[in-house]
Amino acid sequence: MNDILKKVEIRNKRASFEYQFLDTYTAGIVLRGTEIKSIRQQKVNLQDAYCYVNEEGIFIKNMHISVYDKGTYLNHEPLRERRLLLQKKEINKIAKKLDDQGISLIPIKLFVSDRGFAKIEIAVAKGKKLYDKRDDLKEKDAKRELDRMKF
Repeated sequence: MNDILKKVEIRNKRASFEYQFLDTYTAGIVLRGTEIKSIRQQKVNLQDAYCYVNEEGIFIKNMHISVYDKGTYLNHEPLRERRLLLQKKEINKIAKKLDDQGISLIPIKLFVSDRGFAKIEIAVAKGKKLYDKRDDLKEKDAKRELDRMKF
């Protein structure tokens, strides 16, 4: 019973270092029964995951949800493509933005809502240049030094 009450929030930490977020959206995910059980156990990896748009909707690829321990022959495939649930208006808006060069659609965070549904936060993002990454690291180090000096 404690597993259900525990907050599930899996972040893609690498994404904020590699990309600059332009817009964020929250989408539902079409899952199988054993997949939601693995998500509640926090056995998910978003590092290599990315999203793409086609005529059927938005899909997420390379999101690894580990096989459920107690699953039977009905267990899921860990790296299968999963459909994201968004409104048609949002899908069209995202598709228009993805036409620009250098724009990607990446997952940022996976969480379970209060109602028990798995949701994923995706971002329309632009890749950072090397000097942008260096600037971010400098700011982070400076902030850490200031925090250290306060105590």
